[in-house]
Amino acid sequence: MAPVLEKQLPGLNGSVDNNKEDEEGQNLWSSILSEVSTRSSSKLPSGKNILVFGEDGSGKTTLIAKLQGADHNKKGRGLEYLYLSVHDEDRDDLTRCNVWLLDGDLYHKGLLKFAVTAQSLPDCLAVFVVDMSRPWTIMESLRKWAGVLRDHVDAIKIRPEDMREMEQRIVKAFQEYSEPEDAAPSSPRRAPASGEDEAVVLPLGDDTLTHNLGIPVLIVCTKCDAISVLEKEHDYRDEHFDFIQSHIRRFCLQYGAGLIYTSVKEEKNLDLLYKYIVHKLYEFQFTTPALVVEKDAVFIPSGWDNEKKIGILHENLTTIRPDDPFEDFITKPPVRKFVHDKEINAEDEQVFLMKQQSLLAKQPATPTRGATESPGRTASGSPRPAGRAGQPGVTSGSPMAAVKKPDPNMKAGAANEGVLANFFNSLLSKKTGSPGSPGSGAVGAGVQGSAKKTEAGFD
Repeated sequence: MAPVLEKQLPGLNGSVDNNKEDEEGQNLWSSILSEVSTRSSSKLPSGKNILVFGEDGSGKTTLIAKLQGADHNKKGRGLEYLYLSVHDEDRDDLTRCNVWLLDGDLYHKGLLKFAVTAQSLPDCLAVFVVDMSRPWTIMESLRKWAGVLRDHVDAIKIRPEDMREMEQRIVKAFQEYSEPEDAAPSSPRRAPASGEDEAVVLPLGDDTLTHNLGIPVLIVCTKCDAISVLEKEHDYRDEHFDFIQSHIRRFCLQYGAGLIYTSVKEEKNLDLLYKYIVHKLYEFQFTTPALVVEKDAVFIPSGWDNEKKIGILHENLTTIRPDDPFEDFITKPPVRKFVHDKEINAEDEQVFLMKQQSLLAKQPATPTRGATESPGRTASGSPRPAGRAGQPGVTSGSPMAAVKKPDPNMKAGAANEGVLANFFNSLLSKKTGSPGSPGSGAVGAGVQGSAKKTEAGFD
């Protein structure tokens, strides 16, 4: 029996080898199918939403247009819809991220129900936009729009267990933040516990995530190029900007929010803003650390900040305490009344002449010979003085009285020109009897004639 068994052993070994090859082939196909299914499931998710809040004129639409790569600045009303194109180069995948911009008028806050529902809330990112060119409005705007979103989240009636899960996810992301250059992107920020192999998550501060909305929050300060204008025109100093940043960062801690300063005019931090948004929504790798050196290009990711780091800003405050009300120190400047607001314009020439004409008409004057006057009577009907009856062409002693009234049938321009010409002619004839004076020929001739007669009588 033994030889028979020995003859059968090679056959058995061959069948075993064939089975192994079949298993390896099946494993190969299984690995290919699993890879394909993994790739299909790793595609960029659709239906992500960015909710943008802010005052009118804060630059919401302009900011999103720049992130789109467009230059248009068409502002909508109510609830405006835009989108961002998100491209994953590693997966060669493309998707759209919905962007909803709420109008700055609180009247339109009811439109949020079309953008945020109980089903879409877990896929949302809230962006609060504030205007650095009007820093006195920053904290009021943040409190107002955060309250609007919080009220809406409470109104959509999410199941309590779902809301707790969303809040825990935000807390975990905040606690597990680590600087990109200090640790791997996925490694949590943990403190080692003495005598234990497991690490313990650092506890949150007393003022950290006290207003957890269950979704990521980002504060964007626009128009940071206006910082130089505030320094020149309103005497802002570094102390003012440190005080502003301190209040914003403490607000960010309450909501677990990130903070970024941008400038569309100078194209500052726009690319950084886009990368951080897609990092929070699509978990793209993000390698930029916090930036706090330049006062107009601050970037603080969610989870990096704490009360101790904010306290560094308080060391530069000399004329105010950190806990003083924001509006008491960052006040709206008074409206300056410039002189050129009441600019005096030169009066139109024709209007001026018409006024002079009306003044001349009101003054008493010796009337000239007219078509409706009798030779021996004045315009008022009183007898003309006998001594002047033979001298109708002699002008009055006042040059203003010699100005003739314009003919009402004449055009305004021609009448005014005639008045002006008569006025200057009367000035030339003011000194009656002077040699060569216009209008004094008759009087001069009469005087000279009587003088000649007298001289002839003495002869």
